[in-house]
Amino acid sequence: MQGICNPIIVLDFGAQYGKLIARRVRELRAYSVIAPYNASAKQLREMSPAGIIMSGGPASVHQEGSPKPDPQVFNLGVPVLGICYGTQLFAHILRGKVSRAERREYGIARFEHDQNTDLLKGLGSPTQVWMSHGDHIEELPEGFTAIGRTENCPYAAIANAKRNLYGVQFHPEVVHTPEGMKIFQNFVHGICGCDESWDMESFSEKSVAEIREQVGNRKVLCALSGGVDSSVTAALIHRAVGDQLTCVFVNNGLLRKGEPEMVRHVFRDNFHINLVYVDAEKRFLDALADIADPEQKRKTIGSLFIDVFEEEAHNLGHLDFLAQGTLYPDVIESVSATGGPSVTIKSHHNVGGLPEKMNMQLLEPLRELFKDEVRALGRELGLPEEIVTRHPFPGPGLGVRCVGKITRERLDTLREADAIFIEEIRKAALYDDIWQALACLLPVKSVGVQGDERSYEEVCSLRAVTSTDAMTADWYRFPPELLQRVSNRICNEVAHINRVLYDITSKPPGTIEWE
Repeated sequence: MQGICNPIIVLDFGAQYGKLIARRVRELRAYSVIAPYNASAKQLREMSPAGIIMSGGPASVHQEGSPKPDPQVFNLGVPVLGICYGTQLFAHILRGKVSRAERREYGIARFEHDQNTDLLKGLGSPTQVWMSHGDHIEELPEGFTAIGRTENCPYAAIANAKRNLYGVQFHPEVVHTPEGMKIFQNFVHGICGCDESWDMESFSEKSVAEIREQVGNRKVLCALSGGVDSSVTAALIHRAVGDQLTCVFVNNGLLRKGEPEMVRHVFRDNFHINLVYVDAEKRFLDALADIADPEQKRKTIGSLFIDVFEEEAHNLGHLDFLAQGTLYPDVIESVSATGGPSVTIKSHHNVGGLPEKMNMQLLEPLRELFKDEVRALGRELGLPEEIVTRHPFPGPGLGVRCVGKITRERLDTLREADAIFIEEIRKAALYDDIWQALACLLPVKSVGVQGDERSYEEVCSLRAVTSTDAMTADWYRFPPELLQRVSNRICNEVAHINRVLYDITSKPPGTIEWE
């Protein structure tokens, strides 16, 4: 596509931070894609990469069955950058020597380097880096030289400038390596020669062309919830194929307060998109009765969601595609997007629990984007800020915030508490500072005193986090008086809640949602 340079391919070896690498490249306005570690050199060549980055990973190169690339990846004639495990693969495959380090390095290290190298130009020496490895390179492969070191790692950065092969033993993609972006900039723009042509305008143009080619003159059914992801999906597909798109909004009984009314007003009245409203609240709540296990909840909701859409497609006549707002973090956490070794954390509504028999093809135009990129795309497509800036909302909705068994009464209670929490955050002008804010009902009850009488009611947990892409998150530090005000309002105004907690768990170890 004109306007987008050849991609930087990130080979995924299952690193904890591996998916951030693609993000860092995109922040430099260069196009990046993630490919499985075992993609053949022929497959990679067909993608016409400007360069390749080999991610870190939890394995040892000596471990039986550890992920290894096609050795010919080093002979493609394009620059290659190894990170941590990726660097150890250089030495192992190209006949250097990798051994178990006497002293493992985890955490912050002091990195010194030769400042005149293409990869490290502009970095201070010494500078801080983030290490996370148990193996180290003992002998360099032929043609490589050491260009940087730490106290415990003499080969912390290596290079074969003649072949454009580079490696760093630390993680430049994490914030704990403050000058890491300079390394990516040197590699992506300097060594690989990528320009700064990738942005949401070019992505939109590329996606519209791809959707038109894929859909042709056929029809698309889009799952529309009113959240950022589905809204941007609908707007993008509508730009591509117009009235070939029909959006279906399913009221599954698991939505936030006022959401059904808002969705119908914005998309039917303002955007004039074909919108079908389906009231499936009773059907979902009946299916979820007595289910407490979170994975079973998700799969039940996901399966029924698809069933409803297939039925609606039948009612509407022949429809060929089912569009969903699946994002990169959804795919990464559910199953490795590339067939790589990433570990499944939990299934997602958009990508987990799909029936084996599905009468429509999936159309997921956002599956390579992080959330902030989706927001930027929404602005490019002309969506209003009230949609673009909405906090993320999970596909299973309040089903995964009503921890334990789901009832209509518990959902109504949760809706009221959540609405109060969000209202107070907006009144304090803090909404846009927070990545995601939510209320949960916990599967326990608490003794309280309300109106001079003993009560035995629900416990509500509030959660608010900061993040850039949902891969990692930290809890938001509210002023105590705001939390006190929210707690007072919930206990006074919402029936069946007599205790409010605030969740201060980061991600990791926790996830953003409770289930």
